[in-house]
Amino acid sequence: STSIAMADYHCEPFVREINLAAVACARRAAAAAEAATPGRTCFVAGAIGPLNRTLSMSPDVNRPDYRAVTWEQVVAAYTEQIIALLDGGVDALLVETIFDTLNAKAALFAIENVFDQRGAAARVPVMISVTITDASGRTLSGQTIGAFYNSVTHAKPFSIGTNCALGGA
Repeated sequence: STSIAMADYHCEPFVREINLAAVACARRAAAAAEAATPGRTCFVAGAIGPLNRTLSMSPDVNRPDYRAVTWEQVVAAYTEQIIALLDGGVDALLVETIFDTLNAKAALFAIENVFDQRGAAARVPVMISVTITDASGRTLSGQTIGAFYNSVTHAKPFSIGTNCALGGA
């Protein structure tokens, strides 16, 4: 949950609460799965994204320079979410269903800022999942998988993968 996505429902004040509740729910499910299978270890990843706004493309075909959000707004929204997810006790952060590399970079920037503010002990693994939108093998904003990979490796993520946007393989 981010303030940008929740703005459509006038629920921005509940972003922290929603994220904390989501982590608590996932923690309960992980504990139940571990209890059901002795020796099993489960982890909780805090999902970050996607947004319903993009930094790379205009929502107005008549104004190609227009963006519905700014970099600063996206970073602030992700920062609020990341803090809540970490406070809730996630084991990893998952920047997911990314269709816009600039949004992914904003999330990674926010993650690194929060880690820097909290110190080394607060670091958790970061995972990234990109969405390929059609058979061309490109993101919605036009990048190939290879270009996306090269755009985000500076963050030294634990993993980078694709999701099931085109169905199961």
